[in-house]
Formats: sequence, C-alpha cells, structure tokens
Amino acid sequence: MSQALHTASTGINAGQQQINVIANNVANINTTAYKSANMTFETLYSRNLSYGSAATKDGGGTNPKQIGLGVKTAATTRVFTQGVAISTGRQLDIEIEGEGFLQVMKEDGSLAYTRDSCLQVDSLGQLCTNDGLLIQPSVSIPRDATEITITQDGNISVTLPGQTQQSIVGSLQLVKFQNPSGLLSIGHNLYKETQASGNPVQDTPGQNGLGLIQQCMLEGSNVQIVDELVGLIKAERAFESNSKIIKSSSNILQLTNQMG
Repeated sequence: MSQALHTASTGINAGQQQINVIANNVANINTTAYKSANMTFETLYSRNLSYGSAATKDGGGTNPKQIGLGVKTAATTRVFTQGVAISTGRQLDIEIEGEGFLQVMKEDGSLAYTRDSCLQVDSLGQLCTNDGLLIQPSVSIPRDATEITITQDGNISVTLPGQTQQSIVGSLQLVKFQNPSGLLSIGHNLYKETQASGNPVQDTPGQNGLGLIQQCMLEGSNVQIVDELVGLIKAERAFESNSKIIKSSSNILQLTNQMG
C-alpha cells in the first residue's frame, strides 16, 4: 500500500507544478510580449511483476505485468504564438509582427533576446530597453530629433531642425532561433540562448522568415485566459483525486494495523 502513497504523491507534486505554471501565465496576462508556457508530463519507471512470454504450439503467450510508479514533469514548453497588437501612438514603441527577437547587451557584456520593444533613448542618445539595456547593433538618436520614423524593415530615420527631409541614423536587426521554445527565460522579458534553442541567426526584418516592424505598436501577452482557467480546473481535479488516493491508502493501512 506504501507504493500507492508514493505514486499519488508524484501526482500531487506534478499537479502543483502545473498550477504554478498556470498561475505565472495568468499573472503575466498584461505583460508586454509575454509568451505563455505549457507543462507536459511523462510516466516514471514501472515495476515489472513479469516480463511476459512468447506463444507456443500448446498455448498463447502472456503480456507483461507492470505497475506504474507515478508521473514526473517532462518539460515546460513556451508557446511563441503572436500576442495581440496594441496601438500606443508612441514613436519608440514597436511590434515585431511575426518571428524574431531584438538583441540587447546586458550589463556583463553578454547578449540576451527580447520581444518587449518599448524602447527608450538614454542620456547618451543610445536606443535601449526600459531597463537600460542597449539594442544591438547600437543605434544613436540625435538629441534634437523632432520626429522618429521606423520602417517595417527596421530603418530608423529622424527629422532634424532646419531640415525638410529625414535622415537615416541606423537600423534595427532581428534574430531568430531554430527552436525558440528552447530559449531560457531569465526575467525582465529576456531570453538567453541554450543548446536546445540553437544559435541566433541575425538578419533584416522581413528577410528569411523574420517578422516585420510595426511602429507605434506593442505586442501584448498571448495568454488565453479561458484556456488557463480550463487548465486550472483540470489540475485541481487531478490534485483532488490524488489526495483522495492518499487518504484511502492511509485508511487501509490504519485498518491493516488494527487487524494485526
């Protein structure tokens, strides 16, 4: 009966982890460019009571006799579907419509990747994220620029005092990964490449499968609240069922001890 207790405990642990993932999705429903996560499970090893036998001329064979030992988390997969487009009217807000990430440099000099493209200009005129991480390749905006235009292919032009035509000051580049779900989330809407994601491939927006840039827009979260609530109900029922198994197993053990 102790095996039933252990098996049910793995189910409770898996259910709790699933609820944690759902809670994080719901908490980030208003986070810019947040990508929802799904949890998948797989069985643990089974205890073999017999390995089965082959059929003979005198009778049929037997199937293996196995008792499962529970469940474990297989993976947490991030879903990179497009989030809802939000119009902001702000010149430095951009939406990546399609595949791709902006590349930024962290404080330690390493690179990270983001789809949160609410951009700013720092005190030196450099284009950066809300957290002050510089966009790569770097782009500088003149201090006296009166209008900024960002085209769909990433070119950045500004209007300067005394000029009637805009001047190009730089361009945005996007990167993509063979397996974006393999990226490691490191907080602050940033991702880090891993062996699972593959190496980043940089190119111009709109080229080689990369998305286009939409100015004065932001990408919202792709969390579907109805799907999350349905998943929460399923997780709660699984959690409750495993709790009942533990309670029943404990009652049977108690009765067995009393009989002894």
